[in-house]
Amino acid sequence: MGNNNFSGSIPDEFGNLTNLQQLYIDSSGLSGELPETLSNLINMKNLWASDNAFTGTIPDFVGTWTSLQDLRFQGNSFQGPIPSSFANLVKLTNLRIGDVTNGSSTLNFVSNLTSLTTLVLRNCKISDTLPTDFSKLTNLQLLDLSFNNITGGVPQSLFSLSSLQYLFLGNNSLSGSLPSQKSNSLLSIDLSYNQLSGAFPSWVDQNGNLQLNLVANNFIIQTSNSSVLPSGLECLQRDSPCHKASPIYSSFAIKCGGARSLTAQDGTEYQSDNVNLSAASYYVTDATRWGVSNVGAFLGAPSNNYIIGSSSQFQNTLDSELFQNSRMSPSSLRYYGFGLQNGNYSVKLQFAEIEYPDPLPFSWKSTGRRVFDIFIQGALKEKDFDIRKEAGGRSLVAVVRNYTIPVTNNFIEIHFFWAGKGTCCVPNQGYYGPAISAISVSPFDFTPTVPNREPGSGKRKTGLIVGVVVGITVLGLIAALAILYWRHKKKMSEIDEDLLGIVDRPDIFSYAELRTATEAFNAGNILGEGGYGPVYKGKLSDGRIVAVKQLAVTSHQGKREFLTEIATISAVQHRNLVKLYGCCIEGNKPLLVYEYLEHGSLDQALFGKRTLYLDWATRFEICLGVARGLAYLHEESSVRIVHRDIKASNILLDGDVNPKISDFGLAKLYDDKKTHISTKVAGTIGYLAPEYAMRGHLTEKTDVFAFGVVVLEAVAGRLNSDQTLRPEEIYLLEWAWSLYEQNRAIELLDPKLTSYDKDQALRLIGLSLL
Repeated sequence: MGNNNFSGSIPDEFGNLTNLQQLYIDSSGLSGELPETLSNLINMKNLWASDNAFTGTIPDFVGTWTSLQDLRFQGNSFQGPIPSSFANLVKLTNLRIGDVTNGSSTLNFVSNLTSLTTLVLRNCKISDTLPTDFSKLTNLQLLDLSFNNITGGVPQSLFSLSSLQYLFLGNNSLSGSLPSQKSNSLLSIDLSYNQLSGAFPSWVDQNGNLQLNLVANNFIIQTSNSSVLPSGLECLQRDSPCHKASPIYSSFAIKCGGARSLTAQDGTEYQSDNVNLSAASYYVTDATRWGVSNVGAFLGAPSNNYIIGSSSQFQNTLDSELFQNSRMSPSSLRYYGFGLQNGNYSVKLQFAEIEYPDPLPFSWKSTGRRVFDIFIQGALKEKDFDIRKEAGGRSLVAVVRNYTIPVTNNFIEIHFFWAGKGTCCVPNQGYYGPAISAISVSPFDFTPTVPNREPGSGKRKTGLIVGVVVGITVLGLIAALAILYWRHKKKMSEIDEDLLGIVDRPDIFSYAELRTATEAFNAGNILGEGGYGPVYKGKLSDGRIVAVKQLAVTSHQGKREFLTEIATISAVQHRNLVKLYGCCIEGNKPLLVYEYLEHGSLDQALFGKRTLYLDWATRFEICLGVARGLAYLHEESSVRIVHRDIKASNILLDGDVNPKISDFGLAKLYDDKKTHISTKVAGTIGYLAPEYAMRGHLTEKTDVFAFGVVVLEAVAGRLNSDQTLRPEEIYLLEWAWSLYEQNRAIELLDPKLTSYDKDQALRLIGLSLL
């Protein structure tokens, strides 16, 4: 009965099945309290009931099922304590309880369960000390007591168990030192996030296969025999992260689970991950820029594979390769950033589901669900996050989450946590837990003052050589600066007074700087070309990726219009408007420097050959974003602005597919008394309001009409005019009106949309026709 979509509670009649020995109801959608009638099932041997919405206390009657061998109660909303009657379950070989919401439990019942091979009491609100004698649990192979409130020391008897292979005691309050001896079979030990201290015992150096995670304790690394452990542990002890109070970085980006570095379309350089992490391991980069800690074993899995991959093309992104590998974790995965300058940061998390096929055509594998929680700086950001659900129920679709996070101690922690939710066994046993494809962290609202460079290899010269080199360099710099200053003064004197008179004018770039950024305006960097001339992709000396508009000599847009565009864009700032960084107006090559939008334009996404897939939710949000941008231009800006050329190619999409209105070259400032434009009509055929096209009458309704056409194009996934279609469908607006009047408007929807909200779609179509 597992992996179903039932609802409601277990019927009382189940208690009549007195000969029932095995019941598998994990991930079945059931809820409520377990009925008391189940106490009749005294022959029960296996009960799997994880990943449901069961509530109430853990039933005491389970302790009467003395034939029970396998019990799984993870990922529910049970309340504690764990009944003491569980001490009667002496035949248990596999006990997994997790994610208890209330009540305090002890470990008193455990000592009787001598048949156990697997004991998981993770996140169970256990407040106790570890038993001093584990010698009776001679069959125990895996013990997970992590994420509780266990105090005291770690008993030697636990480390001496000859059968124990995996030990997870992380995120408790254990103190003291490590046991002096360890059995040869115990090769994966997680003691992270405790209060342990002291020197490392000799067994740390005895086996090269040992995985030992001691992150976030109180060890003094410099005085311990730490050379046998992976480097960087000193960066991951409590209250002593590397570069604390001495920041040197302002960003980092990680290709999680990737064996090699990648550069994304927006210019972000994602560093490779350590692909060898396993059940109890950590890693810190040589430059101590970032680190990672992973704990947990995939129980029942044919192999502990922590990296998943696919060579498929991913949708909703231009960086498909960024999603072709992901790091998984069966329990807890943390990434850290060290030495960050304090301030507010943009944290971008990127995900994609790989293994679960789409629901159509149906396959049992399509029932799989990956569910986990996301914490940043210890604060919960996403509860029960489901990658495929966020992607509209589809796999191989990029999902991006953005957060603004304050960094106050030169350190950031991003935590992915499995709380027992989601399927455990699709497409195979032991397949669950969080997965992440890429992480990037960058300044949100401040200009960094740190170098943000990784220290070099440090070839050192003698003091004499350094002195000579520095002296020559200083003299050369003085001479160079003098020449540059003279040239700058000369160029500034040549810049039009109109430009210098602009209030709050943007940055001024030199032509040489932008020529270098665009590789001499290389044709291979052209992003597009409008009436003003070509737009180039460029990279500034500070690393920013920008879009450079070069005003063509033959363009109808002259210098005065160019300066008007500068003034207009300088006067408005909004999340749905393209940001202007600066300009260059040397000679006859005036240039505008804008932020670069990595997903290109809306028309390219809808009608072009790009692989970017826009599902219904994304299209709806794009329409809302454009509406917000226009509302700002028309009503909220300090100056009233009519764009005059709203169209799909002037809607650009950033890395999160948020829309931004671009190309203010046709925008006109006006006051309430100037609603008639005497200059020639501008705009694009198909988007022009009739009163504007015929008489040049200009109001904000001009943009509203064009916005309606853009909405129809987004809904229908086609151009507003297409001569290849049937006569009645050639002109989108006419066809839309015809269907609307026949109450068939829903037929407008793009056939590529596999799912959509019908009510939203009809409202949006109606709005576009107002």
